[in-house]
Amino acid sequence: MQSIRVLLVDDQPMIRTGFRLILEAEPDITVVGEAADGAASVESALALEPDVVLMDIRMPVMDGVEATRTIAASGSAARVVILTTFDLDAHVVDALRAGASGFLVKDGPADSLVEAIRTVAAGEAVLSPRVTHSLLDRFAHLAAPATPEVPSRLDALTGRELDVLHSLTRGLSNAEIALELGVGETTVKTHVAHILEKYGLRDRVQAVILAYDCGLVVPRGAR
Repeated sequence: MQSIRVLLVDDQPMIRTGFRLILEAEPDITVVGEAADGAASVESALALEPDVVLMDIRMPVMDGVEATRTIAASGSAARVVILTTFDLDAHVVDALRAGASGFLVKDGPADSLVEAIRTVAAGEAVLSPRVTHSLLDRFAHLAAPATPEVPSRLDALTGRELDVLHSLTRGLSNAEIALELGVGETTVKTHVAHILEKYGLRDRVQAVILAYDCGLVVPRGAR
């Protein structure tokens, strides 16, 4: 069994130590390094090639958002999970837009941390579709109804792929989308994969942000 390589990034040594103890107790996870600020995390991510980076959002020298953006832009295969003290930190949306695959609250249960590492390493987002929608709805004022015209930026999508993207912005799971559209769940997964591939997105979190950024969904109060 190949071990999941994890880089810990936090300016507080005790927090890094706590995470290390939790993760190294798992047979399939290896902590390959630590960093105390965002700039050091970028250097470590490039040098150590971790599968997952646990990234604190507030740090000296370079914050977690900028570090995430830099790691994503570097072409690194590492997937970033943002760590925050608050349940819904206003900077989390910025981090997701920068390329993070989700977020965790620092004082959450240990099993949630381990599950998140495995989930992200497997190529999925940490956030469930419903939590993703809730997060964006609170901080980006995401609204479900679509604009009358499809934005030109989404011309690469087929009609069915647009239907699926609309459903993602509403926080529906694959099973719920399948039921609503009258197709199989495997078909929905295929459509989601095509959306991600066409726009170079890492996961469905990024797909929802794309829908918001290009105007497929309209901010509340904008109508």
